[in-house]
Amino acid sequence: MTDEGGGSHLQAVSSIVRRDFSRMPLKIDHNSRPLWISPDDGHIILEGFNALAEQAQDFLIAIAEPVSRPSFVHEYKLTPYSLYAAVSVGLEPDDIIEVLNRLSKVPVPKSVLDFIRVYTMSFGKIKLVLKQNRYFVESSHPEILQMLLRDSVIGEARVRSGDAERPSKSVPTLAVSQPSGGPAPPHAPGDEAAATTREDTGAEQDLFSAVIGVYDADELDEDDAVHSFEIREEHIETVKRRCNDLGFPMLEEYDFRNDQLNPDLDIDLKPITHIRPYQEKSLAKMFGNSRARSGIIVLPCGAGKTLVGITAACTIKKSCLVLCTSSVSVMQWRQQFLQWSNVQESQISVFTADEKQKFSGAAGIVVSTYSMVANTGKRSHTSQKMMNFLESREWGFILLDEVHVVPASMFRRVLTKIKAHAKLGLTATLVREDEKIDELNFLVGPKLYEANWMDLAAKGHIATVQCAEVWCPMTAEFYREYLREKSRKKMLLYCMNPTKFQAAQYLIQFHENRGDKIIVFSDNVYALEAYAIKLGKPYIHGGTPQIERMRILQNFQHNPIVNTIFLSKVGDTSIDLPEATCLIQISSHFGSRRQEAQRLGRILRAKRRNDEGFNAFFYSLVSKDTAEMYYSTKRQQFLIDQGYAFRVIMNLVGQKEMPGLVYASKSEQIELLQSVLIASESAAEFGTDVKLKDFGSSSVPNAKRVMGNLNALSGAQHMSYVERNRSMNKTLASDQPRHKAFQKRAAQAKRKA
Repeated sequence: MTDEGGGSHLQAVSSIVRRDFSRMPLKIDHNSRPLWISPDDGHIILEGFNALAEQAQDFLIAIAEPVSRPSFVHEYKLTPYSLYAAVSVGLEPDDIIEVLNRLSKVPVPKSVLDFIRVYTMSFGKIKLVLKQNRYFVESSHPEILQMLLRDSVIGEARVRSGDAERPSKSVPTLAVSQPSGGPAPPHAPGDEAAATTREDTGAEQDLFSAVIGVYDADELDEDDAVHSFEIREEHIETVKRRCNDLGFPMLEEYDFRNDQLNPDLDIDLKPITHIRPYQEKSLAKMFGNSRARSGIIVLPCGAGKTLVGITAACTIKKSCLVLCTSSVSVMQWRQQFLQWSNVQESQISVFTADEKQKFSGAAGIVVSTYSMVANTGKRSHTSQKMMNFLESREWGFILLDEVHVVPASMFRRVLTKIKAHAKLGLTATLVREDEKIDELNFLVGPKLYEANWMDLAAKGHIATVQCAEVWCPMTAEFYREYLREKSRKKMLLYCMNPTKFQAAQYLIQFHENRGDKIIVFSDNVYALEAYAIKLGKPYIHGGTPQIERMRILQNFQHNPIVNTIFLSKVGDTSIDLPEATCLIQISSHFGSRRQEAQRLGRILRAKRRNDEGFNAFFYSLVSKDTAEMYYSTKRQQFLIDQGYAFRVIMNLVGQKEMPGLVYASKSEQIELLQSVLIASESAAEFGTDVKLKDFGSSSVPNAKRVMGNLNALSGAQHMSYVERNRSMNKTLASDQPRHKAFQKRAAQAKRKA
């Protein structure tokens, strides 16, 4: 494992060494300019110590993706998505090139200029507009709409004038006109053949004159007429993805000030509310042209994402739907709306499994979870009524908390089921391990703003955190069994390492003596209970009742005796504990970068963060020479890119001499090993978040051993024909008399025998 990592590192270093930029001429005043631009791959290096670094950083966030941002040198990369985001907030290609040239130490390479011009030429040309519960693709360039309609995917999704499902009673029909002027429509290969086929089959009138409507130019403040065609609701995601693939990503903007159809919501921020500069900057990206742009704002945990969302809702002043990941988060959002805005309690309602209510009046706010809205199963009567209410109306604004979960196949349904004019996604960690994060560009919108974690920490907006990785040697007995095991129990062995127990005990005692409040995280529930019980601390996991959870959390916040709690992955998000100043991680979910950053965020809200010289502490306990070291390195990558540095602690001074050290004797360690080896296989599951002692109760069926046969081994035991003939099998197995013909044949055979 070490050799492999070292090899990849050397390979990366050698690839950097092979780059030779000495041929690029420096400008005379290059010392006063902060940027280096690579001609090969669009990477931009920013000198963080330059006098113009702060202004350059704001510009680079708008046009490029941050790759790595340590203290003194930042790396960004130009991508098609980042340029799409730049165009969506109103930046023109010439402006981007001019500012880059002004900040660069070298002339902007031609390859970079061509890249910017090519990928901004088509951006911002088409928009997706929701009008009277119908979706339209709009553009002031008729030739682009004609090109899109030639595409088989988009052409199939459009609503034709004769479609039965098209509403016509209460919605005025669009004016239909053949667009005139402008360049000739582009002809793709095979267009002539397709046109001949349509003519030969007697298809309807000309493709474009039938579906492209013309709007009044004054309506959208455009110089030219705006053309459009309607698409079906169920094909929205497909069309957005297809336009993205064709190089024409859709802009989604909401002219909320001129929307007279949807009722206004009487909501505003309370006078005592203070918006921080970076929050104001992120909102300026969303409302830059007096319209609400759909997109994503990325802020670190504890930096006030909730207040940004509430301020956006107060600006739009239309009905708002807020979607969260859990019911705990739902109640927190509701409480935050009441705390920071003047919305009435009757105007903000909750839709969860326990509470289903509608707001009073024509406009209001509904807070719910992704699971409640995306559920496709059978619902209760009250839930179905609430869903009908959500789906039957136009929403001015939809707030997507923890937006990185949206690409999941279940959750992405909410974006097509709920009709909303503007979408805002909020997250601290715009990363996913399944590489679906880019899909948010067409599902929600481009990234509008991303804050720098180190800058916010330096200015006192979030806590300064010292990160450390504690290497815990495996005992000989545990490591022998670790090498022998081939199942998932290997993970349980390196979690239950006695040396890791001792390190956790030492760190808890050390930080409790300092007056810190400590959270200990473990994804594995078996290890969570073992550690908490052995060290005498309260713990919370998925099986803990809600009343017990609230009691433990309140004691942790207000009781000076309770200074340490153990949490499973249920504490990764949604639990707000500003008192916590120290975090210890004893087991985690493989190499998830997102989880590492979310857990660090639990201590970024520390109340003492503004004290001179105050630091919060983040410890990750890792068993040496195991797969956990590989996962730990992968998990830290996101935080390292944000500028955090992980120190490696190989020896905790004074740990061996600590009084009351757990598992200090060999016999205790062997006893612990035996308990791990006889633990059920489910105890080793890292995804499990169920109380283990519940197994064997009436609520969970007991496992039972049965004798196998060749049918079971081959898979024939569960073949479909067995299911279809179940009634016949029952008949044959029963004691019912057989048919007379079969009885006669059986009797004859018996006599012959």
